[in-house]
Amino acid sequence: MRVKKKSSLSQIMLHIVFILGVIIILMPVILVLSVSLSDESSIFVSGYSFIPEKFSLAAYSFLWQDRVNILHAYGVTLSVTIIGTVISLLITALYAYPISRHEFPLRNFFSFFVFFTILFGGGLVPWYMVYTNLVNVKDSLLALILPGLLMSGFNVLIMRTFFQNLPSALNESATIDGAGEFRIWWQIILPLSLPVLATIGLFNTLAFWNDWFNSLIFISDSKFYSLQYVMQKTLMDIQFISQQSGTGNASSLLASIPTETVRMAMAVVGIGPIVLAYPFFQRYLVQGLTVGAVKG
Repeated sequence: MRVKKKSSLSQIMLHIVFILGVIIILMPVILVLSVSLSDESSIFVSGYSFIPEKFSLAAYSFLWQDRVNILHAYGVTLSVTIIGTVISLLITALYAYPISRHEFPLRNFFSFFVFFTILFGGGLVPWYMVYTNLVNVKDSLLALILPGLLMSGFNVLIMRTFFQNLPSALNESATIDGAGEFRIWWQIILPLSLPVLATIGLFNTLAFWNDWFNSLIFISDSKFYSLQYVMQKTLMDIQFISQQSGTGNASSLLASIPTETVRMAMAVVGIGPIVLAYPFFQRYLVQGLTVGAVKG
């Protein structure tokens, strides 16, 4: 009885800790949403609050005026996220599987090759020159997929460790039945690796969705702007107008822009779809991280 009471008490305490953690995590999101739905003047007078003092959709109305560019940027980011995540998972799995096999003679070399890229980088200028002069992906969707996002050494090592934890008898029995390496990887290994695939897929999805730096560096054609870069560019324009508020024209223009609430509205617009996608990965997230980190 004492063991059960202690166990139930520990479960209650654990639930309380997790509930408090969820509340702490959700508080900034609720605050951002509340400010985006507040009137600009009430923000300057009373500051931020979790409940809008004066409800207003002025920030979203301001963004709606630029809906064509925002919707187009949504399409670009959505396409890049889906294509990039699928290709990235495929390349990561294709690289991680051979170096997880003990009979592969060069597994240590290729494992060190991946680990080296985690510790050292070539620098911004060589990185830019490779993708503009050699690969020539400037002003294209490939510029939002290839540079720095397509494959991560950290993700490769996580997936390699997960593959190593799978029973070796699966490969042996499949080989006896006449299956080749690619068929073993495609029909046996990958279906058993959904937890780690979902985990790496979530990491890749977040990386592609939140990326704005590649657009800044490689994109000059507005039809290839990503959503996050459009939001960043809008914020920079608002900041520029604020700095020029001393002039008459800039002052009148700034008065018509809900600067503070627009910042929060853009955050809500930017995180909306990715928040809805998270529940699809949640089922496998913890399992993929723990199993992929137990055995080195």
